[in-house]
Amino acid sequence: MASSSPLLLLLLLLPLAAATATASLPPLPLSTASRWVVGADGRRVKLACANWASHLEPVAAEGLSRRGLGDIAARVAAMGLNCVRLTWPTYLATNATLANLPLRASLERLGMPESVAGVRVNNPGLLDLPLIDVFQEVVSALAKNNIMVILDNQMTTPGWCCSENDGNGFFGDKYFGPEEWLKGLSAMATMFRNTKNVVGMSLRNELRGSKNVSLWFRYMQLGAEVVHAANPGVLVILSGLNFDNTLDFLVPNQIQLTFTGKLVFEQHWYGFSDDGNWGSQNQNDACGMVVDSIKKKGLFLLQQGWPLFFSEFGFDMSGTHVADNRYLTCFLTVAAEMDLDWAIWALQGSYYIREGTLAYDESYGLLSWDWCTARNPSFIKRINALQSPFQGPGLPNSQQPYNVIFHPLSGLCVLVKSSEALELGPCDKSNAWNYTKGYELILKQTGQCLQAKSVGENAKLGTSCSKSSSKWKLLSNSGMHVSTELTNNGTRVCLEASPDGNITTNQCKCLTVDPNCNPESQWFKIILSSKHIPGGTSILQLPSHGPWSPTSSS
Repeated sequence: MASSSPLLLLLLLLPLAAATATASLPPLPLSTASRWVVGADGRRVKLACANWASHLEPVAAEGLSRRGLGDIAARVAAMGLNCVRLTWPTYLATNATLANLPLRASLERLGMPESVAGVRVNNPGLLDLPLIDVFQEVVSALAKNNIMVILDNQMTTPGWCCSENDGNGFFGDKYFGPEEWLKGLSAMATMFRNTKNVVGMSLRNELRGSKNVSLWFRYMQLGAEVVHAANPGVLVILSGLNFDNTLDFLVPNQIQLTFTGKLVFEQHWYGFSDDGNWGSQNQNDACGMVVDSIKKKGLFLLQQGWPLFFSEFGFDMSGTHVADNRYLTCFLTVAAEMDLDWAIWALQGSYYIREGTLAYDESYGLLSWDWCTARNPSFIKRINALQSPFQGPGLPNSQQPYNVIFHPLSGLCVLVKSSEALELGPCDKSNAWNYTKGYELILKQTGQCLQAKSVGENAKLGTSCSKSSSKWKLLSNSGMHVSTELTNNGTRVCLEASPDGNITTNQCKCLTVDPNCNPESQWFKIILSSKHIPGGTSILQLPSHGPWSPTSSS
């Protein structure tokens, strides 16, 4: 067996703390403060969630025939996630016959004796409970593992979501009567009014078909008021139009509610629906174009002071889908830069039945088909840094934020090993940098600046910060090539992470045009952080500079 690289060993060790210690719930209830979700103590609470489907034909949380409910909930916590976006169909709350149907009968009516047998083995206490009780047991199991829950109304009729013509897409569609929807929201909000770990309700998933903005405002306002009246403690989460890809209609107008401090917007971002040519376009060009589009469609809300929850993103976890891999790295960069709240689609590794196929394998699932292992362990390690906040109220350096240098391919940050060597390491161990208006990257604790020495050599620290080799500009349409010119010959080089995690400088690659070139070893994002600074606080304050105001300290 080949020996493992130091970088791989580091990635393998990252999630051990999360796997061995269960985090406690934050002070509840949650509310909002400008663009942030905060706890009852006013401190930032970052939503790092997984979607767990419970809205398909069986109307039960997926996986109960594969693993014990408590085991599944514990696996959510072990992956470092702090919440679940738990889906439900309206009929579960409004159709008493369906709500009171035993889980056994629900599976048998769909011709699934194997699933019945699996539940009998793994969750015998759930098999003969009514479906609504099973749903409550899932919430309770998550509570025992200190996992927050966001209840998401996916559909009216149980089934896979979504298509343009399924009758569930927009207010007034065949199966989407507004009155029944409001009745269901009220019933679900009331049911969980005293359930501490239910912290939010998404009013409807992926509105589609109609683009009637007037109806959106009318019914989303009504839905928000109904939920808040029944359960004033929960966050009220509103989705946009076009499969929740756009909220741009909020630019000239904003929804008017009788309450404050609870409103959150949600947006979805997948590589297959973001208009990016991920498989056929240069990766820098594709990422730059898509990010510009996402800003216009929803990210602008953050700069206006509204919370925005990316309640679905996902990719083929096999790692073999080139376009998905490229999209993912771009998404993770934005998630780090903007310190997004997010929910991965999906937790489930398989379904009882999906679109007529029994035991359907979910290639986007965090868990394997049999729910026994992680489908893509490296991804779970890669998102470790994104599971805790970089910014927000209550962090140690909220008043004096600094910069860190994030490497999205690994999910790690640049650490100073010595003045002659830098390396990738955990972002919570990152040094504090200041990216100045003069394009220097200054190490705050020493005043030294990042310098390039030569092509193929380690990046280093120095004190001659006026040299051209100490001026770092952001190249390419992605803005992720951190580049400088060598003093001796003017050669332009970019930071690069070697396979063993060392930070070197090499000729910049894949800047544009070539669709087959992979630039990700040279992709870095200079982002803001207000976390505790390991080894002490800043001793040097300099004017800052950055391409987007949220990325630079001031």
